[in-house]
Amino acid sequence: MTSRKRLILNCDDFGQCRAANEAIIALLEEGLASSATIMAPAPAFREAAQWARRQGDRVSIGAHLTFTSEFPGWRWGSLTGAASLQDAEGFLHPDVESFERRAEARDVKREMEAQFRAVRDAGVRITHADNHMGSLYGLATGRSHLQLTLRECSARRLPFRLFRRIWEQDEFLASIAGAEKTLGKVVLLADLLGVPLPDYLVSHPYHVEPGETYASFKAILCAKLYELPEGITETYVHPAVPDRDMERIVPSWEKRVWEFRLLQDDDFLYALRDAGIALATYRDVAREQKRSRLGALMGIGKLLG
Repeated sequence: MTSRKRLILNCDDFGQCRAANEAIIALLEEGLASSATIMAPAPAFREAAQWARRQGDRVSIGAHLTFTSEFPGWRWGSLTGAASLQDAEGFLHPDVESFERRAEARDVKREMEAQFRAVRDAGVRITHADNHMGSLYGLATGRSHLQLTLRECSARRLPFRLFRRIWEQDEFLASIAGAEKTLGKVVLLADLLGVPLPDYLVSHPYHVEPGETYASFKAILCAKLYELPEGITETYVHPAVPDRDMERIVPSWEKRVWEFRLLQDDDFLYALRDAGIALATYRDVAREQKRSRLGALMGIGKLLG
């Protein structure tokens, strides 16, 4: 019997650095993560892409559309060199708010196309797309690029990491004012454009929380497995192996090492099995989650009516 609860364990930031690549490759090769998304502008992109190309369709790799470069001492520029996408030093903006305020839509479109092209030219056949740091969502200023993003995904017949519904037990997503109403409109647009979406997204804090330990982090994530709703849910991790140089640069590095450890942890693997959860990929999303365009038109008609 097929499990009615399926989880995409997606490794973000593939290609960011050697330590991230090493962890992500290990998890994908062992089948402990189900997909990863690759950063075309990042310094270790070529290494990640070379491995992904050799795997072919054995792994699920997406495009991690990247418009920010947030770590002082470890930064990267855009592929197109557009002035509105870069700071005074020639790097992508260091935070989401700076990107939203300065980025011009035409430059975002060209850069997005360039990143898709770079992944394709590297020989990686991608299965989906998502967004580094949520810069395209408009969460900081309201200047969203989701309409453009969904059009670009539609043109490539790719699913996109969003979610059809907010899981009420996800404290972060449920706390965003007006999120339910805004999400409904975006989902209708995705359906109209034929862009498949997962049912839910489960978030968790990016940094180590005050008083948090590996044991408490593991306990929270294991507990969430037992509470997952039916359907296809994604949660993301940013795994990395220990690296002293990156520890000095990346404030969240300890959490990244925890996430690498977690996906190999016998307690976490037992919880997955015990909760009756099957790992899924975005190929499942592409196959099962496309919705009726007529239904989307009718939904848009109700909004306008």
